[in-house]
Amino acid sequence: MKSIRFILVFAVFITSFYSCSTDVDLYAEYKDVPIIYAMLNPRVDTNYVKITRAFCGTNDDPINANDVALIYDSSNYAGKLDVSIIELKNQYGGRYEPTGRAFLLDTITIHKKEEGTFYSPDQLVYYTTEPFYAGDENDHYKYRLMVVKPDGDTLTALTGMVGGEEFQILSSGFAFQERESLAMNKIIFRADGLAGLYEVTIRFNYSEQRAGQGVQYKSVSRTFGTRAIDEFQRVEGTDHTYYLECSVNWLFNSLANAIGNDTVVNPNHPNVVRYYDGFEVSITAAGEDLYRYYVVSQAQQSSLANIVSAYTNIDGGYGLFSSRTQIKKACGLSNWTLRDLYGKTAWGFQEQ
Repeated sequence: MKSIRFILVFAVFITSFYSCSTDVDLYAEYKDVPIIYAMLNPRVDTNYVKITRAFCGTNDDPINANDVALIYDSSNYAGKLDVSIIELKNQYGGRYEPTGRAFLLDTITIHKKEEGTFYSPDQLVYYTTEPFYAGDENDHYKYRLMVVKPDGDTLTALTGMVGGEEFQILSSGFAFQERESLAMNKIIFRADGLAGLYEVTIRFNYSEQRAGQGVQYKSVSRTFGTRAIDEFQRVEGTDHTYYLECSVNWLFNSLANAIGNDTVVNPNHPNVVRYYDGFEVSITAAGEDLYRYYVVSQAQQSSLANIVSAYTNIDGGYGLFSSRTQIKKACGLSNWTLRDLYGKTAWGFQEQ
């Protein structure tokens, strides 16, 4: 819906620029503008495609966009559209050819959607339970979306599927310490051949139990922000292996903030025992199309007048058809780290 926001912002800008004129026509003749949004994921059992249309008013009957967005019929097409996805695979020479797999999408209504800008509590979406494949670095897959509108016009979009076998977290263990140090841990991974955007998160999981109470599961985590692949450091001597760094002091500083004065030696609190439940790294990879959409969105936000063309890869409409997936890996903590952790008796960590 950033495309629609762009149109509205652009209209406001033009109105302000020509505020001395009385000849400005804010509403053009109505044109059916389809909007499609989908984030395919090969690691889930059901994928969804959201297909709507833009809405507008006239000079004689102006609209409040926020009000109209709440009306089901204002955004949805009447009846069910003909929506299908065609699978393609990388062939010799780098060409992508159809594999012979093509499947129709059905509709489903998602109930109890949280209230928000757009109509709720029900959302109509197209879905499929057919498996999607990402392949490996030599045999990537792409998928083409085909949508036939009620007037017979066809919309198309093509995206590569991220999450191939080459996409891996290579780090297996980390060392953290309480003593101040400039040393760094490296979070190492192999990049996905069709991804353009990444987000890395580390998480320390622990549980705690107070006297007479049940167990509570907690964690401290750090997300390193959304980054393009060239914002990571490449491992020397490799083509597709990258890393980012994290301070060896991160864990103990984070636990100090999370636990604070709530310790076993604080007489104002009941006895508490804590257990280390594991450390994990997760990396989300997003397709090139989502990366381009992200870059344009950032440019819109930083532009003084927001006059930046909205990115879309929908041929015949607006929106985004891309892919995104996440991988996780349980990693160990060094004996030194655990010794420091259990040695802080005031925090109440005990071996299980």
